[in-house]
Amino acid sequence: MIRHPSLTYRQDRPDEERLDGPAHPAARTIPSGAGLALSLVLLALAWKALVVIRGYPAFVLPAPEAVLGRLAEELVDGPLLHHTAITLAEALGGFALALAVSLPLGYLLAHSRRLERLLAPQLAATQAVPVVAIAPLIILWVGTGLDAKILVAALVTFFPILSSTVVALRGVPRELLEMATISGASRRLGLWHVELPLALPGIFGGVKAGLALATTGAVVGEFVSGRDGLGALINISRGLFDTPLMFVALLALAALTLAFYLAAVLLERVLVRWDP
Repeated sequence: MIRHPSLTYRQDRPDEERLDGPAHPAARTIPSGAGLALSLVLLALAWKALVVIRGYPAFVLPAPEAVLGRLAEELVDGPLLHHTAITLAEALGGFALALAVSLPLGYLLAHSRRLERLLAPQLAATQAVPVVAIAPLIILWVGTGLDAKILVAALVTFFPILSSTVVALRGVPRELLEMATISGASRRLGLWHVELPLALPGIFGGVKAGLALATTGAVVGEFVSGRDGLGALINISRGLFDTPLMFVALLALAALTLAFYLAAVLLERVLVRWDP
């Protein structure tokens, strides 16, 4: 049973799923603390074994304890927090911009075949060109400041949210919309009380993918032109052959992306209520 303030829509499920499965599908997507810790320990052990067996020098593949030691140093008196904050601002800014454009456009495309035929080729063409290839042009036109990186992150994030929004809205049963119209509901009320509640699970699929890609877009912009941010820190450490610092920046990027994903899953659990 999916319950919303003004809508109750029954969904059949197998008895065993109702009895044994979790009530909310997002609960299956949140990694447990024990499972995550175990996977990290196994990864560190395999990493350490590879370094010992192959005898790699530190500038090629540093040992896990060397990376952790460098991480502690950077957290105490290094620029890691500053660079992480810059990448965080760029990724969130790009995500917010992409969300503000893709959701209304996705609604229009879902309800207008004519508009879809008009814009679909252009939207597909934008995905055919890698963002890495057009990022230098964006830097040239917009400048090397924060706005350029936000725009690059928005371009990477835009299409996943748009496509999931269109698919989710078109998946809403037409019968429910017709019933709402017959009952006297306006298009705005139909969107708020029928379409949006039922489309939210699908939309959140694109939101989670977009949040993960937002950090990628921010780092691409920093690679092309930037002195601040985790992408710039990777470039700096590469030039200095400081591989432990490069691994520290990569760990910070992974932690940032994981935090984005978990935040999106928790928000989904709040906004999308499922009952067995």
